[in-house]
Amino acid sequence: MNIIPENLKKYQKFISLVLKYRNSDILSAASDKALDELAEDQELSEESNRYTSPEELVEDLKNMGPTYVKIGQTLSTRPDLLPEPYLLALASLQDDVEEIPYSEIQKIVEEELGTKISKAFLSFDIQPLASASIGQVHKAVLRSGKEVAVKIQRPGIRKNFLEDLDTLKELSDLAVKHSKTAKKYGINDVLDEMRHILIHELDYNREAQNLIALGKNLEKFEHIVIPQPVLDYSTSKILTMDFVDGQKITSVHGIQKTETDFSVLIDELVEAYLQQIIFDGFAHADPHPGNVHLTKDRKIALMDLGMVAKFSPNLQEQILKLLIAISKYNGEEVSKVLLEISQDDKNADIIGFKKEINRIVLDSQNRNAAEMQTGKMLIRMNKIAAEKGIRIAVELNILGKILLNLDQIVAVLAPQYDLAESMKQILEKMMVKKMAHEAQPENFFAQLIETKKLAENLPERLNKITENLAQNQFQLKIDAIDEERFTDAFQKVANRISIALIIAALIIGSSLLMRVPNFQIFGISIAMFFFIIASVFGLWLAYKMVMKDEDFKRKK
Repeated sequence: MNIIPENLKKYQKFISLVLKYRNSDILSAASDKALDELAEDQELSEESNRYTSPEELVEDLKNMGPTYVKIGQTLSTRPDLLPEPYLLALASLQDDVEEIPYSEIQKIVEEELGTKISKAFLSFDIQPLASASIGQVHKAVLRSGKEVAVKIQRPGIRKNFLEDLDTLKELSDLAVKHSKTAKKYGINDVLDEMRHILIHELDYNREAQNLIALGKNLEKFEHIVIPQPVLDYSTSKILTMDFVDGQKITSVHGIQKTETDFSVLIDELVEAYLQQIIFDGFAHADPHPGNVHLTKDRKIALMDLGMVAKFSPNLQEQILKLLIAISKYNGEEVSKVLLEISQDDKNADIIGFKKEINRIVLDSQNRNAAEMQTGKMLIRMNKIAAEKGIRIAVELNILGKILLNLDQIVAVLAPQYDLAESMKQILEKMMVKKMAHEAQPENFFAQLIETKKLAENLPERLNKITENLAQNQFQLKIDAIDEERFTDAFQKVANRISIALIIAALIIGSSLLMRVPNFQIFGISIAMFFFIIASVFGLWLAYKMVMKDEDFKRKK
């Protein structure tokens, strides 16, 4: 690893964070202090010894820069690495950073569009609407009179991201090389996953396509708005899209909630997200309250499609079964589905896992939206699975984060909303819809092809079977046990029984010969002579049983 002087600050920044939380439960619970080896000779300061909270970690990540903010958001989907309080705090992590000077904004826009900003736009607000870790948003008006929001990527952000990620890559490789625990948790693999996610989020062309895809998928929902991109004014570093005139969900005050019934909006929002996850397999993966706005005409706008989640058809079905089981408070079915989409090692505590899951599901019964949090429940389930030696599909961790943020939105707009009953009705309707969709003719083409292959090959295979039966050559090969090892084991048992009988006979014979006087061989009593022989055989047999059987086991 080459640590060059200009990178010392980056290493110092990360190691300082590790040292600060070295004695908190975050490291001990996540990796049994896997990084202690890197700092065992360094003294802890008073700052690192004092109690640190999940909220404090969130603030520290914000202060360390955009890369660490995004890493924190990604880590919120890894219950196998972090304790539950940190997962919940990181799942709600939002960034709020310094504004980019307008002079730099103007320069980036003009370089990307290849024209003066005054020619491209009728007006362009100097003050930003929002400033985040990756980009800054300004309101503008196109020459056509259309109001738009323009998101501009921070200058040098890609370079900074890659440098920070390279620094962390070197440190993670060092940890994996020298720490068994870091290797066990695959710290370098986690970092590779983060790198993949972050690089995708830096490409605004990809986000523009995500907006188009999600807008098409949710076009039937009258109260859900997905701002569409203006592709002629968008590049990999600039994203121009419809302007949404509204406010963050979290800024909705009490009077608005009292005067307005948001239940219709919530119904559509919940159904829209369930459709994304279960039916479309393509979902807005970061619906924290800052990315969900209430428009002036009482609609919900979903913003920021840089991070999306994708679910395979098989996983969609399993998630549908899982959510139905949760809505019916069926703990046994919940644990069954979770085990179907997971992997477990030989020491996994399956019984303990089922018991804990059943308890969580039953405890969630009869709670309103403000109390019952499906997302939090899923994160807890993932955490329990990790503790019991069970690895659940990573997509379920992402699902937990999506539903956690959705729970918060529902609780803000309608605290008494019966989320469980609503989900139950929507899921039942969605199941019928999914079955009808799968019953369409185009979905049977794959099965028809397989049936065609079977029909073509079946006569030839049946002919071979009947011919072998007629010639008495039909054989069934069953790979059940190793016959040779089975026979060897029986032979060992038989040999040892025979030797044991001989030893017993020698001991009994020696005892009888003790009564015969003056009967010696080489000056030793014949009885004692045979007793010594029996003792030698006995010790040899004990050695074979203890030592050689271990070799036998290792050969399995």
